[in-house]
Order: sequence, then structure tokens, then C-alpha cells
Amino acid sequence: MLLPESTPHRQALADRLSAAGALKDPKWRAAVEAVPRELFLNPGVFLPGEGGHWRPVTALGAAPQEWLDIAYSDRSLATQLDGHLTADETAAPVTGIPTSSSTTPMTVVGMLEDLEVSDGHTVLEIGTGTGYSTALLCHRLGEDNVTTVEVDSQVAARADAALEEAGFSTWTVTGDGLLGHPPRAPYDRVIATCAVRRIPYTWIRQTKPGGIILATVGSWPYGTGLAKVVVNEDGTAEGRIIGPSSFMHARSQAATLVFGDLSARTAYPDTERTTEVPPTLLDAWMPAFLAQLAAPGTQLVLACANDGHDRRYLFDSERESFAAFAQDGTGGWTVRQGGPIALWDAIEQTLVRWKAAGRPDISAVRLHVTDQAHTYWIEEGCELRWDHRIG
Repeated sequence: MLLPESTPHRQALADRLSAAGALKDPKWRAAVEAVPRELFLNPGVFLPGEGGHWRPVTALGAAPQEWLDIAYSDRSLATQLDGHLTADETAAPVTGIPTSSSTTPMTVVGMLEDLEVSDGHTVLEIGTGTGYSTALLCHRLGEDNVTTVEVDSQVAARADAALEEAGFSTWTVTGDGLLGHPPRAPYDRVIATCAVRRIPYTWIRQTKPGGIILATVGSWPYGTGLAKVVVNEDGTAEGRIIGPSSFMHARSQAATLVFGDLSARTAYPDTERTTEVPPTLLDAWMPAFLAQLAAPGTQLVLACANDGHDRRYLFDSERESFAAFAQDGTGGWTVRQGGPIALWDAIEQTLVRWKAAGRPDISAVRLHVTDQAHTYWIEEGCELRWDHRIG
């Protein structure tokens, strides 16, 4: 449902993004002012409610002004729960896990600016989602130059309908963009609007030498980084993490949640000691990102014990390793570790060296990608380096 009253909302959104420094290129501003975001939220959205519930709001059920205020707010909007539920299918608040959303316009436009496109460039977008970012790309580059991939056929169908209503027709591929070979490769630019554990090498093969890939890397719900790499003539790619970034994970790369009796799973440690740094340091974005570099495949789990106190755990289910933390009476922390990998040892060593180097931020992390490995390093005085082998 396109509302003619949305024109001033689009202009106001462009003004806010420009004032925040996210919108700089006049051609991207023209796209923001032209593309109606409300079309790409049909049939509705889920807003956070009380008690962990989601409140459905539909385009047809809301007052026009309310719907426009929601559509042009500076926040992400969940459009699907649990892989199937949309807002028009329930009238009451529900629980569930968001599986599709319209990312905050600040993030979307900032990434498009970072993509450094020029007239005539071809772009592969991994993760169509609602189709809003696709429409911005089509307006800027022309629909013939944009290919978009979406693994969820229900989501792809809604995005195609919204793109058609907005006046665009582009190559939409339904399937796994991590492994597939979409038409018209290689591309000048590849952008992922979902998070991945690492940049798939297939994306590098689908990008022209000198082309840019922009993708959010990491496996935790937070502590992920926006990687920007340039593809080399020899089939490698190199760049850096340009800032923090948060997206839903590609479904084929989403981590399996840790369930069950966590106390029982950590009942038989191999070692126990006092920590050098508190595990609460992982609540901050950069330490969380470093932890994933130091111990890839590890998950951080926060749980409430029977005594009402929060418990912190690290699990690597594949390698059957764990670290369990407890606060002692003096305000310090102890860690109990078990399994073949001492998870906290690897993470703690990294955090100690990072602190000693003056706590460089996430933009200090460099990245080199080959068909065999991802190599990350920090050059600012701490000589930290991580080699993640593929396969």
C-alpha cells in the first residue's frame, strides 16, 4: 500500500541520514527520497511488546499516519517470526524469533555508501529480505545491473511484489547464495545484508578483480564486524573490518542454540583457576569480536541459575569444550574449563594483549581471504594474528 503522504517522510528521512553523516552521495539521497519504504513492510511488522512478546501491526489495520511513522522510524522492523509467521496472520501479541526484518535505514544507507558504486556497476546482493535495499540499488544503478538472492521463497515473493509495485524488476534468485552461482557473474560489487561466519570463497569467485565485497562477519548475535575487502587478480581478497555491524545470520550459517542442563554439561572440568580479566568484558563489542577470532565456533551463553544469579558459559559443541564462570566473594572471577580446547585461555590471552596495546578499536582489524583460509591481524602494537583454516 503506497501512501502519497509518504513523500515528506522520505525527505525527512534523507535529511536525518545526511545530518548523521550516513548519507553523502547526492545519487543515494535521490534514491532515499524516491523509494517508499512502507511498500517493503507489507503485510505488516512486529513491534517489541511486554514480556518478550511481539505486537503485530499491519499496513491495512493501522491508521495511515501511524503506519508512516513506523515505516520511517530509525529502527529495524521485524517482518517475519520463526521462519513463517507474518503480522497479518495473528491479531494478538505472540512470542517468536525474528527471521526476516527491514534493517534500520541508517545501517542500510551507510553500507550502500561504503560499497563505493559507480554508474554502470553490477551488484550482487545476498539476502533480499524485504527488498528495500534492493530498490535503493535499482534506483541508483538501474534494475538491469542488480541481482539479488534470497533463500526464503516466502520472503522473496513478498519482496518481488513490493519491487514491482515500486516500479522495479530485477534478477531475483531464490536459493542459497552462499553456494550458488547466480546469473551474470562476475560482479563489480557484492553486498550481504545478512551475517556470515566467514566470507564464502564463492563470493570472491563471483567478483571481478578490483571489485569490493561488503559483508558482516561473526557468529554471535552481537560483536560482529563489517568486512570490506577488495578482490585481487590472483583470486585472493584483502581489506579490513570498517566498523561494528549487526544483521540476522544467513540461515545456513546460524549457530545451533545451546539447550539443556548447563550445570550438568559443565559438571566435570579439567581445570579451575582465577581469571586475569573478567568475562563481563565480553559484553563490549570489540572484546566479543576478538573472542570469536581467538576461539572460532565458540558460543557465549548467559543463563539464570536456580539461585537467581546469572551464569556465564562458553561452549564449543563441535569440539565438546566448555568454560564456566563464577564470581567469587571478592568480586573476582573463577573459570572452570573442560574438553580438548581451553576456550577461555585462548580468549583471555587475546584480551590481555589487546588491552596492553591500548585497546585498538574494531577498525584496526585487517583481513586476508584465500580459498584455504581467512587470516585476521591487528598491526597496532600487539601483533595479534589468527589463521582460520577452511574445511
